[in-house]
Amino acid sequence: MTHFVFDAQITFLPTADLKACAHFYETIILLPLTLDQGTCRIYQVAPGGYLGFCQHDHIAPPPDGWVILTLVCDDVDDWYARLKAQGVTLEQPPRENEQYRVYHFFAHDPDGYRLEFQRFLDPFPPATPHFPPDPGLPPPERTA
Repeated sequence: MTHFVFDAQITFLPTADLKACAHFYETIILLPLTLDQGTCRIYQVAPGGYLGFCQHDHIAPPPDGWVILTLVCDDVDDWYARLKAQGVTLEQPPRENEQYRVYHFFAHDPDGYRLEFQRFLDPFPPATPHFPPDPGLPPPERTA
């Protein structure tokens, strides 16, 4: 198999306050709202990549570090200044991480999810993705 078999990817997370969550991701993080389903809102993060939040009244905040939403961008310093000016909880100023070859910082959204704003120091994605070997199985049926 030498091509992608899926059209898009959505990660859904629970939120205790959909209104505060929507305000944060729409007006501070500036993600375009792709679909409003009433109790769930889906935002486009990148071509083919989406993030959805659904209202859940009785959720505990995620344990620190269990969920990291990484947003890859070139302007890490600008994002840090923007979030700091908006009063967003920030862990530390941007810095280089030599182990992972990234320049990044961490912030927290209203539900306590950890957001990482990151720039790769080496080209990303690599020029050629590494697809798993095709075992020769027929692809899933597609319906229109």
